[in-house]
Amino acid sequence: MLNKQASERAPDGQPFQLISLRNDAGMQIMLMDWGATWLSCQLPLAGGEMREVLLGCATPADYPRQNAYIGASVGRYANRIAHAVLRHRDQTFRLAANSGAHQLHGGPEGFNARRWNIVAGDSREVTLQLHSPDGDQGFPGALTAQVRYRLTEQNGLEIEYLAGVDKPCPVCLTNHAYFNLDGQPGDARHHRLQLFADRYLPVDGEGIPCADPQPVADGGMDFRQPKTLLRDFLQDDDQRRTGGYDHAYLLQPGCADGENPAARLWSADERVQMTVYTSAPALQLYSGNFLAGAPSRQGGQYPNYAGIALESEFLPDSPAHPEWPQPDCWLQPGRQYRSLTVYQFLAR
Repeated sequence: MLNKQASERAPDGQPFQLISLRNDAGMQIMLMDWGATWLSCQLPLAGGEMREVLLGCATPADYPRQNAYIGASVGRYANRIAHAVLRHRDQTFRLAANSGAHQLHGGPEGFNARRWNIVAGDSREVTLQLHSPDGDQGFPGALTAQVRYRLTEQNGLEIEYLAGVDKPCPVCLTNHAYFNLDGQPGDARHHRLQLFADRYLPVDGEGIPCADPQPVADGGMDFRQPKTLLRDFLQDDDQRRTGGYDHAYLLQPGCADGENPAARLWSADERVQMTVYTSAPALQLYSGNFLAGAPSRQGGQYPNYAGIALESEFLPDSPAHPEWPQPDCWLQPGRQYRSLTVYQFLAR
């Protein structure tokens, strides 16, 4: 692990800390302590060419100034909580809203907007930790979270989140990376995608669930066989309500063992394949429908659809829906939250 200070300062007045990982195959990962953010993913192609496959900003100081959550660790609860309200047994908790009347990705000062402490690391991995006090963004209880990034010799990046609480609280941590496997700004909807999911969750125009999980049913939401995102883009009402794909897919039960893939994504030029493995019950597919204006790595601004997010998580608003077919999202004191996701790359 190579750890260095950036020249820019974070909102807390201290320098950003940058972390570099590298494997013997030449793959390089760049991370940052602010937001435990994944900044860069450079993949060696055949012939020695390096390809950047992750969206990112030009400087660390750009990250706190954007609201697309580019590469950030998000929590306490990734995705949306309807009306920013939690109800548990005989208690009601009012959360900090930041998406209209709702809460998105943990609130206006979620984990993406915090400095995580670097607690361990070497040339292949790093562990960062964050403490969240009781009442933070309205959530009950104190929470301690860790994230471990580990780069394998097989060109995979493992992201493992752990958390514990002292009061019952819903916990859902994920990384909000955007991928463009073509290595340059462009329309990522030309990527082919396969999702090992038979059901998706319909949502309204604010991203709030409006029905129980539904069969993908061979329509525009169906990615059981590989296809480009562009092929059926805005074909159906579910997409039109959200400006494109911005939906959680309930993964097939066999995916949770980490041996069977949850998703595969191919670059338009077929030179890069990414396979996603996760212990989480769902993946949120987001086609970057509102990316326009986010600061780009090249110093300009990204257009809409410049990258694809595949966020491992519980279904959105799960605290209000214990009837849905997934594990309970409420973490109890004395129990450990654990979520492991692997982004495995194959280059030609």
